[in-house]
Amino acid sequence: MKSQRFKKQLNNKTESESCLLCCHKLSINIENVFDTRFGIHTAFGIAKCLSCDLEYTVPLITPKKLKKLYKKYYNFGGEKSTAYTRLREKFLSSSIYCLWLVIDGDISFHCKKGQGRLLDVGCNEGRGLKIYQRNGYIAEGLEPNETAAKEARKAGFRIYADSLEKFEPEKLYDVIVLSNVIEHSLDPKVMLYHVGRLLKPGGQIWISCPNMNSWQRKFFGRYWINWHVPFHIVHFSQISLLNILIETDFEIQEIRQESPALWVTHSVIVRLFAKSGRPTKQLRNPFWVAFLLILTRILFFPFLWLENRMGRGDCIIAIAIKKNK
Repeated sequence: MKSQRFKKQLNNKTESESCLLCCHKLSINIENVFDTRFGIHTAFGIAKCLSCDLEYTVPLITPKKLKKLYKKYYNFGGEKSTAYTRLREKFLSSSIYCLWLVIDGDISFHCKKGQGRLLDVGCNEGRGLKIYQRNGYIAEGLEPNETAAKEARKAGFRIYADSLEKFEPEKLYDVIVLSNVIEHSLDPKVMLYHVGRLLKPGGQIWISCPNMNSWQRKFFGRYWINWHVPFHIVHFSQISLLNILIETDFEIQEIRQESPALWVTHSVIVRLFAKSGRPTKQLRNPFWVAFLLILTRILFFPFLWLENRMGRGDCIIAIAIKKNK
């Protein structure tokens, strides 16, 4: 009865909503998806565009409400010197880390070496910026969370608090990184337009985002870590991501799929411990995360590799260049 009532309410709210890209109607195909990370007391649905195959978290959230949720729940909140953050910092700065990425999949582009000006959109407290700088780039960040931005500035990085739409840099960039960012956008086409505006001709965009055709989505159902409602707004397939890049005047250089062991680990933890309306504290437990991370990568390496090759990996990686005009 409760499920039927939820579906009826959700259908009523979604009838007037349409795809942000092609404006066609949305049809709900998954209901009663809940926040498995922070314990937000709201259920959502997943709706599919009947024309372009994109999926959305519904009801579509307003920018004002989304801003409040980010401020209350999301991104860096000042956590330092916990067992989890100490272990993570040691791992990221170790010589083992790049080897791990070769095996596990580099979904944050931490192994890419080069030079030029790089902008990390949603840089948080600057963990990635340190790695991009070590790899040869002049790394800067865009981060609206002031607590996180202050930490990144303390590390010596130039951090801008503007939104992407309002950002006007002194010089254009050679590389812009959208590492697990585009799925958070209320309008991904507008986001990519502004990325193109900030890039030099021939500059690169590096994108990673969850794959809506992932095997893990089907296996874990409502407990898939990458629903991440309500913060993941748009859910991409490889085809839909390719289409939107082409529509916004980017030329694809590389596209592939990866299935990070950490994402599998998080989905397992969520399936074991997540309860609607309660934060899943085990996601920050270094014992659970480290144990399942290693176990997953050792036991399931052939399976994860095969699923990536068959187009059912958990993460889409795309590198594209801005076309010369």
